[in-house]
Amino acid sequence: MKLYSANMPAPNPRRVRIFAAEKGIVLPETMLSLVDREHKAADHLRRNSLGQVPVLELDDGTTICETIAICRYIEELHPDPPLFGSSATERAVIDMWTRRIDIQLGEPTKMFWRHAHPATAALIEQHKVFGESNRSVLTRAMQWLDTELADGRTFLIGDRFTIADIAALTVIDFATLIGLDPVADNPAVTAWHARVSSRPSASS
Repeated sequence: MKLYSANMPAPNPRRVRIFAAEKGIVLPETMLSLVDREHKAADHLRRNSLGQVPVLELDDGTTICETIAICRYIEELHPDPPLFGSSATERAVIDMWTRRIDIQLGEPTKMFWRHAHPATAALIEQHKVFGESNRSVLTRAMQWLDTELADGRTFLIGDRFTIADIAALTVIDFATLIGLDPVADNPAVTAWHARVSSRPSASS
């Protein structure tokens, strides 16, 4: 297997790296420069017609795109520890939380990045008022998450670290990197963020 990936600030490749590290495996990586648009080059478009990373290329040439799909494939090969859950209920709850993170936190972060950040100004037509409006959307989402975590749970799904925590960590760190302040004034989120950031996999 080979992972076509990218360094920070790309959050999705980081999700796969953290996931693999939690499984205790190392995926051979080929790094693509997003600044140089290597992910839009013809050879990469043959791997992923959307020109995105990460892409997992299997030994038989099959390519798997989309972060969650890649992580689910790795989970099938390396089921322990079970980061997607070990029962029907756990899997459903983890899927619910991962989806919530992607919608409630990921969408406003993505819209701010696309429409208000100077790094993307040359790539797309920006609508800066809309982009900036996502600051308050993310603030409200983080307040909601803080309320959820205020019950003292260790991770998003209780006492077990899962793909949902990986999703939240990578979104929040990316949001911070691009000039948002998602953790501020949210003590339960701050404590959770410190716990997950201290895991060795978080440096992946």
